[in-house]
Amino acid sequence: MAREFTRNMFIMLASIMTGIIIITYFVGDIINESRIDTINLQHVTEISDINGRNENFTNYYLQGAVKMDSAREVREVANYFFDFALFWFNTALANQSQNLTTLCIDNCTNAMEKYLAAHENFGKSEPYFMNARNYTNNSRYLEIIGYYIGFAGAGQNITMLRYNASYYLRCAAENLSFGNMELVDLLMENFTMVEQAYQEAVQKYQEYRYQIDGYIFFSTIREIPDIT
Repeated sequence: MAREFTRNMFIMLASIMTGIIIITYFVGDIINESRIDTINLQHVTEISDINGRNENFTNYYLQGAVKMDSAREVREVANYFFDFALFWFNTALANQSQNLTTLCIDNCTNAMEKYLAAHENFGKSEPYFMNARNYTNNSRYLEIIGYYIGFAGAGQNITMLRYNASYYLRCAAENLSFGNMELVDLLMENFTMVEQAYQEAVQKYQEYRYQIDGYIFFSTIREIPDIT
């Protein structure tokens, strides 16, 4: 009887231990599954956050770039009118021709309109780049976005200077047509001062332009930049 009792106890203990091992295994498996689900959820959340930041960065950058490209194109047209206005003014001054002063005045008016439009577009582009900067921690992208912001400010500066220069040139042409040479000389002095300021400011503008024109955000291999 004692031997039979000992054997039954052994079998019972073995069964209990086996049950404990099985239960422990299932509990551990459930815990591991729960941890895996938590990690997967964290990864999905992180990936979603990265994708959202990428989309916001790209969206703000592209909108700013569109405004900036428009500003640059309009500025080139304004320069075209400005150059012709100055040519007609100098020709009218040499020939004392009223018809030529009219050509100068018309080109100055067109130049002022275009410079003002370019100035506004440079200004509109800047907030987009500032917002894009909030969606990246990449030092290279922060650097180039800084160039874009600086370029927008420089663009506003030179277009406003040229707007003022066009204004003084138009006033000088108007007074030239009336023969008011003293006012013509005074206005051309102001014109020269503004043009000197423009020539200095345009150097900074060109520096920013070389920086951003030489940088490629997007490639044919990877369309969305890694902003992390």
